[in-house]
Amino acid sequence: MVRSKNDMKTELREFMRGGKGTVSITHLVEKDQLHNCRLMARIEVPIGASIGQHIHEKETEYYIILEGEGKVIESDGEKTVGTGDVVITGDGEAHSLVNTGTTPLFLVAVIIV
Repeated sequence: MVRSKNDMKTELREFMRGGKGTVSITHLVEKDQLHNCRLMARIEVPIGASIGQHIHEKETEYYIILEGEGKVIESDGEKTVGTGDVVITGDGEAHSLVNTGTTPLFLVAVIIV
């Protein structure tokens, strides 16, 4: 099966998870086609925008940073992230992400259940 880019739905989320600005989420795979996973999406975080802090209970979220730079805040502090980095959050841990760069931040988010 191949999902065409033209078939992918994009939604805008203002103040995502209590963050700043409006984040664009393009669903790479629709929910009814996901197996052992509840999200697989390409996310654009504009300059200065953020995804607010949220917890992952009984699931793991992966952020694969495609382009740009930002700051991830986790229980053990702040970390700078950029192109090629992977953020892994699960087992009841929380995280948030802020675009601290001068260009939009693009990532793929995958949540495994």
